[in-house]
Amino acid sequence: MAEVHHGAPTLAPLARGSVSLRLYPCGDPTPAVVVDELRHQAALASAHGWDGVMTSEHHGGFAGYLPNPLQLAGWLLDAMPTGWAAACPLLLVLRPPALVAEEVAWLAAAFPRRVGLGVAAGALAQDFEIMGTTTAELGPRFTAALEALAPMLVGRAPGALSGDPAVAACAATPIPLVSAAMSPGAVRRAARVGAGLLFDSLAPAERCRVLTDAYRDAGGTGSVVLIRRAWIGAAPRAALDAQVDVYRSYAPTAAQAGWDQDQLVTVDDPAEVAQRLADVAAQVGADAVNLRLTVPDVAPEAVREQIGRLGDEVVPRLRAALSTAV
Repeated sequence: MAEVHHGAPTLAPLARGSVSLRLYPCGDPTPAVVVDELRHQAALASAHGWDGVMTSEHHGGFAGYLPNPLQLAGWLLDAMPTGWAAACPLLLVLRPPALVAEEVAWLAAAFPRRVGLGVAAGALAQDFEIMGTTTAELGPRFTAALEALAPMLVGRAPGALSGDPAVAACAATPIPLVSAAMSPGAVRRAARVGAGLLFDSLAPAERCRVLTDAYRDAGGTGSVVLIRRAWIGAAPRAALDAQVDVYRSYAPTAAQAGWDQDQLVTVDDPAEVAQRLADVAAQVGADAVNLRLTVPDVAPEAVREQIGRLGDEVVPRLRAALSTAV
């Protein structure tokens, strides 16, 4: 286990001002090795002052992903002495909303005030085929699922589910919720149900700003979390470019507007990395930042080094800038 660097306490899950890390499998694909490495990286993030970690979802061995982001979040929390974890995003339409609420609520019972949740509709056809469904009417299905889930995470569960003690406990300690959203209708939907926003790592700042403003105009009061890629020093650009090409192969055309830039912040000076990230967050109107380091073919050792360096040299500066902005 990594040595803990004592400093400022970490912020609440998905909170305004928070700086968190996205974790993905890398290196040896042996399942036991994958889980052990991810737990090690989560502990390292905790030791180096990151507020929390996020996991995400694809199925069928899709490169660089696991199918069980919520279960993985629990394994990571068990390895982290401090900080939070969030399945973010979890593909909501692949599960009954009540089941998601139960599982998240009981995870929060095991790790009080250290659990958050982000949800998305999904786009990769393979994910839906494996689960015996399709992407037909995906927007309305996601809307219905989000509208059902959001009240449960604040303790307003319908019918028999209200008798679940962990779900009922969400009335006193709600589970923070954000929704992936890249259209005006999607951000208004998030505002309506009381969820925050999650912007993807390739979305241009100008487009995100329009959506942030629409969200606030619609009464949205949650965190706006911006995902970005960062690296101190010379980043593994070939691997990053290859991953962007993979995303282009299945993401809806509308989602790819502005994807001509990889949105990567990579310079030698950690202070400049922090400043550039703070600048783009301010441009977007984001009040929390989630950083991605891992892509396929990048060695775990390189990821670990960056987790430590960014945690020590970038996260405190970026957190201070975000806190000043909010």
